[in-house]
Amino acid sequence: MSEFCGVDSEVGRLRTVLLHRPGAELRRVTPQHRCGMLLPNVPWAERAQAEHDAFADALRRADVTVLYLTELLQDALEYAPARKQAIGTVTRDKRLGEELRAQVRDHLLSLRPEELAQVMIMGLARDEFPGGRGAVFGLLGAWDYVIDPLPNLVFARDTSVWIGDSVAVTSPPGRRQEAELVEIVFAYHPMFAGTKRLYDPGQELLAGGDILLLAPGVVAIGIGAQTSSAGMERLARKVFDTGFAHTVLVVLTDSGVMECLDTLCTLAGPGTVVMRPSVAYSLVARTITQRGEGLRLSHPRPFLEAAADAMGVSKLRVIETGLGPGRAGPSQQGSIGGPAAQWDDAGNLLALGPHTVVSYERNTLTNARLEAAGIDVIRVPGGELAGCRGGPRAICCPVGREPGAMPEPAGECPTDSGDQAA
Repeated sequence: MSEFCGVDSEVGRLRTVLLHRPGAELRRVTPQHRCGMLLPNVPWAERAQAEHDAFADALRRADVTVLYLTELLQDALEYAPARKQAIGTVTRDKRLGEELRAQVRDHLLSLRPEELAQVMIMGLARDEFPGGRGAVFGLLGAWDYVIDPLPNLVFARDTSVWIGDSVAVTSPPGRRQEAELVEIVFAYHPMFAGTKRLYDPGQELLAGGDILLLAPGVVAIGIGAQTSSAGMERLARKVFDTGFAHTVLVVLTDSGVMECLDTLCTLAGPGTVVMRPSVAYSLVARTITQRGEGLRLSHPRPFLEAAADAMGVSKLRVIETGLGPGRAGPSQQGSIGGPAAQWDDAGNLLALGPHTVVSYERNTLTNARLEAAGIDVIRVPGGELAGCRGGPRAICCPVGREPGAMPEPAGECPTDSGDQAA
């Protein structure tokens, strides 16, 4: 394993990231296929690419090494075992039937690594497969897919998370094929040789956006629409083995929230959290500790209280996100207030280091509050990427950070009138 791999917090200085630059697969999102692709609307692919490039450039200017999933996948597919696993991943689809499955397998075996990687990401439409025949193939419409495209790959955080010097290749719902491509990279690329694994995509539901490394030795795992309690339990057991002594479990369903934990809470510095005001003081957590070979679950407590205890401080510093022009406050009713208010992704920030974050430029109120609190904000364009339902944190998987610092006692933290302490 390369020396740059390893992450122990959300706010240690960022050194290396894994990204996926959106490509042809994003152009294949149509009104007819949108729902199956988990996107809320049809994206403008070229604009999303330009925004993603600007994000990557901002990371490079901060001396962050940017790795691209497509390039790593192409390298990994030079190895026969990786090609075999990749082709098996695609042809496992039960919709193909026996005859079409064999035809697809033969076609994929004939491709060069670059071509195979492209097909596995952008998919294969019926009219792009002239060798197809048989009943299943004949019943496909002209723009039905023999192999589905993977437009959600742009959300690199969802399918892999580094915890310490180990990686969890996660299992978000409806996205197993994406996760298995990521698994191939970590399993076969020489850069990641010897990397320890915490999780596999064939296991219980678990999304990377539901995992926060609150501080060295402290992990928060959200349970909700994308992460099951069984997935949480499996990861918690593994996390103890890495030396992380506490796991703060955030039960999202108890708060009526349907999205991942990182749309509600991220970190801007040691002991400084950025949270949606409608849930900051209502979110409930239960602390898990190890008891022999089992896990001990505490009584429910406010998330901010449980997290502070796990991090060894009396309280956390809270910076609330803004809702933007014309948006209802959390106390108001409507599509923006309450549990739906996380949809602007204003709090889905990526920390480049202590007290420095990347944020979409459109999040004007949140950015102003961050700067008033002493946080340096690097603004990047994100109108189209935000419309795809992902902030800077969601589209980036940190692979390496410098060791993070434990939070200072809240009384020693700088304060600002725009902040609130729990």
